[in-house]
Amino acid sequence: QELRWGLLLALVLVYMVMSGQFESLSDPLLIMFSLPLAVVGIVLSLWLTGSTFNVNSFIGIILLTGIVVNNAIVLVDYINLKMREDGLSVHDAVVAGGSTRLRPILMTTLTTVLAMLPLAMGLGEGSEVQAPLARVVIGGLTSSTLITLVFIPAVYAAVKDWQGVKLWQRKIADLPGHERVAGK
Repeated sequence: QELRWGLLLALVLVYMVMSGQFESLSDPLLIMFSLPLAVVGIVLSLWLTGSTFNVNSFIGIILLTGIVVNNAIVLVDYINLKMREDGLSVHDAVVAGGSTRLRPILMTTLTTVLAMLPLAMGLGEGSEVQAPLARVVIGGLTSSTLITLVFIPAVYAAVKDWQGVKLWQRKIADLPGHERVAGK
């Protein structure tokens, strides 16, 4: 029960920090979509290694809430930067962000996964107790990174396009004579 509260608190705190950083409520929410993608890797890693879901693996999930969002933050922040500073369209900024940030995202994921590998293999005295934590982190981070590189840019583009349509509809509604055009 206490770990569930810890997970909920971690999610809320991560969202609040990102909201302050991005000065937006929608971008952090979009970034938080990368968290459920980690579940695929968590389940798969525990199943493949024959590990059980225990307290240590739950602590690994809490740890993942901070790690997994980093890749999406790097990607979304760079896309926003390209749109703001270079005046790129949503599509062009997503393509530029994805191609430019691919290498740093893969490098940070790979270094974290490789650093956790000895612990995940249970090497050393007492490490078999902590192995599920490392396996959860490795599986969750790997799957979320691979899926995030495709999913987050697609969702980002869809959300920004939808926001653009809503803005366009509001601007048209504010035009004089709009009622005549709409047949009112």
